Amino acid sequence: MSPPPKKKNPWTPMAAGCIAGGIEATAVWPMEFIKTQLQLQSKVKGAALPYNGMISGLAYYVRTTGFLSLYRGLAPTLIGSIPKAGIRFGLNGVFKENLKDADGKLTPAKNFLAGLGAGVSEALIIVAPVETVKTKCIELNMPFVGGFKHILATEGLGGIYQGAAATALKQGSNQGLRFMWYNEYKRIVTKDGEVKSTPLMSLIGGMTAGCFSTLGNNPFDVVKTRMQGTKAKQYGSTLDCFKQILSKEGVVALYAGTVPRLGRVVPGQGIIFASFDTIVENLETFPIFQ
Repeated sequence: MSPPPKKKNPWTPMAAGCIAGGIEATAVWPMEFIKTQLQLQSKVKGAALPYNGMISGLAYYVRTTGFLSLYRGLAPTLIGSIPKAGIRFGLNGVFKENLKDADGKLTPAKNFLAGLGAGVSEALIIVAPVETVKTKCIELNMPFVGGFKHILATEGLGGIYQGAAATALKQGSNQGLRFMWYNEYKRIVTKDGEVKSTPLMSLIGGMTAGCFSTLGNNPFDVVKTRMQGTKAKQYGSTLDCFKQILSKEGVVALYAGTVPRLGRVVPGQGIIFASFDTIVENLETFPIFQ
């Protein structure tokens, strides 16, 4: 009888996730900026949009407010992305270790649950407050400190957690779908660990996982963004927000920002998974991370 698989150090994926999260956030922020702007613009008849897609949005801001304006809102996101990715990858590793069977294997459903748990955890610990400030900064054209002060002055401390339920739904489903896809992909391409994974494999796996999760949960992302915007008071709850968007703007509105989100998420997840796997491999050469 073979001995049970050795449990991995939970600090290793957490540390690697922190580093990879900072790299990924900086690399793809302009796409996130345009995605957020598109989702904040209501599609109600009569409302005019200065642009209608990723390319036209990028061109609009470069032309009217300059290239650096595309990085407005990056500061709170970068501050949040480092611990957020650390929590996500770290807790996903913990959940996976506890869900493994006697042979150390995981089913797709268990990989989804591990990702779901990590996503909800990161949402409640850090994503909800950071995303709320980020959304206000972009919508009101304010720096991080200004956006934070505006929330405290107009909504109080509780305003920092505006849209927390919608954020948990978005992050939970997002990471559940993403980790399920990525782990199944890695299992197949490495033939259950018989073939050594390469950075290119991780890059492709992360990109396809990002595409899969984005198409699967974009409605949650739209609702989350609306619930964190300055006009969120028009919605009685997360469910009411969903209903109002459907009744007033139609199903298409729930997929607003899908293209720019794909433009940001697909390369972003390729970067973060490839970075993460490479960083983990290097960290494990140090005794403290073994």
